[in-house]
Amino acid sequence: MMVPAALLLLGALTAVVAPRLIARADWPDREPVVALWVWQCVVAAVLLCCALSMTLSAAAAWQVVRGHVFAPAPSAVVEAYAHGVGHPWAAATAVALACGGLWTVAMLAREIGRARARRRRRRTELLVRAPLLPGEEPGNDRLVILEGQRPDAWWLPGTAPRLVITTAALRRLKGRQLDALLAHEQGHATARHDWLLHCSAALAGGFPQVPVFAAFRDEMHRLVELAADDMASRRFGRLTTALALVELNEDRGVFGPCPTPHAQVPQRVNRLLTPPDRLPAGRRLRLTAAAALVPVVPVLVAFGPGLRALG
Repeated sequence: MMVPAALLLLGALTAVVAPRLIARADWPDREPVVALWVWQCVVAAVLLCCALSMTLSAAAAWQVVRGHVFAPAPSAVVEAYAHGVGHPWAAATAVALACGGLWTVAMLAREIGRARARRRRRRTELLVRAPLLPGEEPGNDRLVILEGQRPDAWWLPGTAPRLVITTAALRRLKGRQLDALLAHEQGHATARHDWLLHCSAALAGGFPQVPVFAAFRDEMHRLVELAADDMASRRFGRLTTALALVELNEDRGVFGPCPTPHAQVPQRVNRLLTPPDRLPAGRRLRLTAAAALVPVVPVLVAFGPGLRALG
């Protein structure tokens, strides 16, 4: 049971230390795309620690599982893991982690189901607000314009994704501001940010007592917007993108003293108007490579005894 216990300890350590290190760093707001990658690697490492610990615990507890896990392995490798066989906590650990894995899958399925239901509801509302004209055939138009007194725009994902924009937004946004808004929403769609939001919401909803998953969800909501802002600003300028944000949100009270659900908008506008310096390309590459190595560590811990036996 030494290796499964080490994996659980490594997962707990990663879940506690990594978010604190990221929160103290000054570069996530400067490089949101890199920060998104780092967060994904951290969460993947935590989940991988649990999955590997479950597998090795089950192999230690039950002969049938051990036969499948170590079937292609030489006898020396099997003997390297044999010290944990018959440990009284192996079965309990394996069952507890398996239940956690099943619960994770159930939460992800629930989140996907809810997302699809919301998408169907919004498509139905869209059809009510923008009905087909007599003789008009339903198509795959990627842009839908709605009559509305409130400036708004959103990307509706799906098999036929659509960008929905209200007439109030068209009246408010002038020239390149509208282009910047379209680029922002297209940035979300291109990077498939909806899947990041679904996965983070499923983990945070399924394990509300685990701080790393709650931080993962909160940071995903913030960083995807920063990343989309950067995509738009690189094409149409930071000032233009900031003005588009202001025009869309100034009637929602987000720039007042009272917090609102859109409280991050002023920070996004300030970030666009006073852009932080980007990290050098070499440091971005080092951060990306270091993050990619984080999920490799649990694999090395799990396969370490076997590799030493073969050596």
